[in-house]
Amino acid sequence: MDRGCLFRVIAQPARIDAASLGVVPRWDARLALEFAPLAGETRLVRRSHSGPLQVQRPFHPEAGGAAHVYLLHPPGGLVGGDRLEIDVVARNGANVLLTSPAATKFYRSREREAAQRVALRVESGASVEWLPQETLVFGGATARSEVAIDVVSGGRFIAWDISCLGRPASGDDFSTGSYAQRLDVRVDGAPVAVERGVFGADSLVRHGRFGLRGRAVFGTLIALSTEIALADAVRAVLPASTESDLFGVTARRQVLVCRYLGDSVARAKEGFVRAWSTLRGALLNRAPVLPRVWAT
Repeated sequence: MDRGCLFRVIAQPARIDAASLGVVPRWDARLALEFAPLAGETRLVRRSHSGPLQVQRPFHPEAGGAAHVYLLHPPGGLVGGDRLEIDVVARNGANVLLTSPAATKFYRSREREAAQRVALRVESGASVEWLPQETLVFGGATARSEVAIDVVSGGRFIAWDISCLGRPASGDDFSTGSYAQRLDVRVDGAPVAVERGVFGADSLVRHGRFGLRGRAVFGTLIALSTEIALADAVRAVLPASTESDLFGVTARRQVLVCRYLGDSVARAKEGFVRAWSTLRGALLNRAPVLPRVWAT
């Protein structure tokens, strides 16, 4: 017997196909961005990342030098166990609009949770617009989305989130799965808006009249504003509601909230872009300049 050959066979590690065992490796990604004014425009002064999460070079399509930034996640979606973490800081005088070129997708996850966490810090004299494309939660997904916005007095922000449970056009009616959402807005450390939601496939909050009423698409746009009359200006520009396609606006304490409930991501976007355009002029004193990626 050739002992050298025997040694080589024994010493060679066996290859294990994780997919064949039903195990999908966890894929974490983190991105931290810091913006500050420099030479008459907002610049990305610090960036760190790990995993498949990056940004393109900021664009400056506005006269005031605001930075438009596109968040890139090359895998295109999250599966069970994946974690995305995004941290953004806007220093005094910085003006930043952040969006994405495509929807965020939560795929079927075999009961392991996939999660995305976004933390935005807005210093006094800065503004942040968080305007991502929609989130698609596939049937069978176990997903969580968290957004925390910390604002120093004198800071300004507009943020939206549009979610779709299942893919109605493809026959995915989200008959299994769960989607949890969390939103925290704080001004000088004090909470001014706190929301929690857990939408299970068969839960009352998804199907009941007090919840989603069985609709697939829901969205929230939120901004800091003490101008109660501004709510009327936003209502005036929204598409008309129908029995199956609802928009609403409320203003309380320091926040203005616009909501959508229906079955159309396109309708939600249309309404939110109109609301954002009105709020941008009133709160940021800037005309609406749509990110170019929205037209692709």
